[in-house]
Formats: sequence, structure tokens, C-alpha cells
Amino acid sequence: MKEEYLMLSVEEALERVLSPFQPLPPERIPILETLGRVMTEDVFADMDVPPLANTAMDGYAVRAEDTARASRENPVRLRIIDNLTAGRTTQVAVSTGCAIRIMTGVPIPPGADAVVQFEDTDQGGEWVAIFKGVETGTNVRLAGEDVKKGELILPRGTEIRPQEVGMLAALGRKEAWVHRRPRVAILATGDELIEIDAPWSPGKIHNSNSYSIVAQVIRYGGFPLMLGIARDDEGELTSKVREGLGKGADLFLTSGGVSMGDFDIVKKVLAAEGKMGFWRVRIKPGKPLAFGQIGGVLLLGLPGNPVSAMVTFELFARPAILKMQGKTRLEKPIIEAKLMDAVPHKDKRRHYLRVIVERQGSEYKAHLTGDQGSGILLSMVRSQGLAIIPEDVDHLPAGTKVPVMMLDWPEDK
Repeated sequence: MKEEYLMLSVEEALERVLSPFQPLPPERIPILETLGRVMTEDVFADMDVPPLANTAMDGYAVRAEDTARASRENPVRLRIIDNLTAGRTTQVAVSTGCAIRIMTGVPIPPGADAVVQFEDTDQGGEWVAIFKGVETGTNVRLAGEDVKKGELILPRGTEIRPQEVGMLAALGRKEAWVHRRPRVAILATGDELIEIDAPWSPGKIHNSNSYSIVAQVIRYGGFPLMLGIARDDEGELTSKVREGLGKGADLFLTSGGVSMGDFDIVKKVLAAEGKMGFWRVRIKPGKPLAFGQIGGVLLLGLPGNPVSAMVTFELFARPAILKMQGKTRLEKPIIEAKLMDAVPHKDKRRHYLRVIVERQGSEYKAHLTGDQGSGILLSMVRSQGLAIIPEDVDHLPAGTKVPVMMLDWPEDK
């Protein structure tokens, strides 16, 4: 059977798309640029954090035994022998009957083994009255309490969040090794397309696909290479494809020209420039799909309708982009929700319905965004998720529980 006549399940198509992708080579970049990236090295601590025992409170460094009998009725008076502000250390030892005034984070001075917080003192002058006894170790953060020297802190494969950035900084690292971001070429095809700032005329439509796909690429960590529009002309399309390859693309995304009824130039050029397969996938929206290689670069041809392009991007291009970054969580979160609208009839494809999701008590409810046509971009604008209706379901009464692939979580959830 010819490739273009194959009808694949979503799982079969996804397996075919993902199998050739591998994580991209590493690059070393400043830690403030690593957010969302995946580490390619094991990070071991080359020092204790904190490096020295220090105080967790503003107060007085003391010998705990000197304060044992202190109370508000019978305070213990200690002589203040030094004042340690932030960034200072001292070699002056705390001896019996003495205390050192100390600020949070300052190393514990010799001889002291506890800190009395200011609130339990009279704040003192030359002497300080202690109103509450402390035990050894009170308000003291030990050396290596957070991280011990030689400990594996961030293993390779760690996805970097703000807390990982902070830990790298705490270890004194300005840079980190991470997988490179994939460069993704985006090309829209069709004589009907015009640039978004061009005057509209009958029979023409603005090129929204390139912009929505570029935004999706950015959202999931890719670096977009925007190639604009290729007309239904073999020479122009070939030139645009080669332009994308010349820019060092790791993945090529096209929209339009892959369905059975579309102009054959797209298929002809893609097949001439590389090895392509044209499939039909058992989904709605987004049945036509192309996948293969152009000049050694993997290419995914998305449908031309705006909703179809965005949904198939989420299902196939997004996980490929994540995999190239070394990420292992490739699926969107899926919840169970009660679909509040009936689905009166459907074909034997898996439907992805655009829904608004709300939480009521312990359950989620999903409402269709309105017209579900593959050209209704507003259905994506209003949606927070895609309700998944299986292939073997012919109709669905209102109130049925269905899985919903969440595109976004509402802020109030």
C-alpha cells in the first residue's frame, strides 16, 4: 500500500515521528539562560554549603551553658565583646560570661555553640540581658547542612527550574552544560496566503499558521527560523526548503499541501528533495500528515487548516521538540472531566474537541468552545484543553466523563 494511503492510529504515527529524534549535543551557557533546559553533566559539590557554621537568626552568639538558668524574672547578663555584621568574621573567642552580637548568615565565632535571638534579649549595650536559655545548636546552621562536598547535587537529565539555577549559583557556578535548543524552520505553503500586514483581497487569507506555530515552538523551548510563505510553485518552494536547510534547521515544519485534495507541488518538491511519507492519521482535526527527511533534516508536514495545524503540532511536533532537548516527560497532563455538551455523531476517528475546563468541587467539567471546525481558530483561543473522544465511540451524551489533554491550566485552579 502506498504510504499516502496509510491510515495510522495516533500512537502509530507518534511512534514513527519520535523514533528518529535524539537529544541534541550539549552547549555551555550562563546559568540564567538555562531555565527549562536539561543538564548534560553531573554536578557535584566542590564545597560544603554553607561552607562554615553560621547563624540562622540576628542575635547573640553565646555558650549555651551560660544561658541555662536565664528567664525574664532572672535574666543572665553577658558582656558583649564584638559586633559581627554581614560579611565579617572574627578570631575573638566567646568565653564564659561573654557574647558576640551577630547578624543572620555570619559564621559562628570560636567558642560559641548557640545563638540567642534578639527577641529574647534587651538588645544590650556593653552588656546584654538574656531572658531565655538556649541549648547547644540553637539557631546554628551547620557547615554542609545544605550540601556536603563531593555530593551529587544535580544529575545529568535534570530539567532546570529556578531552584536549580539557585543551587548552581550557591556552588559558585556561572555556567552549565545543557542540551542545545532545536532550531525549527517554519514554512507556510499556498497561493491563497498573504503576509499579515498585506491588504486583504477576496480569495486571500492572512498567514496565521506561521505565527501560531512559531509561538508554539518558542513555548516548548525551540528556536524558530521563520521562512514566510512559499507559493504553489516548484522553484519557489524548493528555494524556501533549501533556505531553511541552509540556516541549520534541526527540524522542518511546513503547513498546508499535504492532504489528498491539495495541490501536488508540495508533495512533489518534498519527495524530490528528500524521502517523505504522506499519511492519513485517524484523528480529527488533522487527518493528513507528512513525515520524512529533507537534506538529512527531519520534516513534519502539518495540515493547512489553522486548528488542524495547531492540534497536530501539539500531538507530534511538540514531543519531538522536547525529545531533542533531552526531556523525558513528553506528554501533556491529562485529567478526567465531565463533558457538559453532547457529541451527537462522529466518524471512526479520534476527535480532539476544544473545551473550556472548570473545577467544581472535586470534579472537572468541560464545555465545548463552540463550533469545532478545523478552520475555527477562535475555538483554540477559547480552549484550555482538548477533550479526547475515542475512535470507537459513535456518539456521546452530555455528562459523560472523558479524558482531557490540558493545554493550559486556568490560573484559579
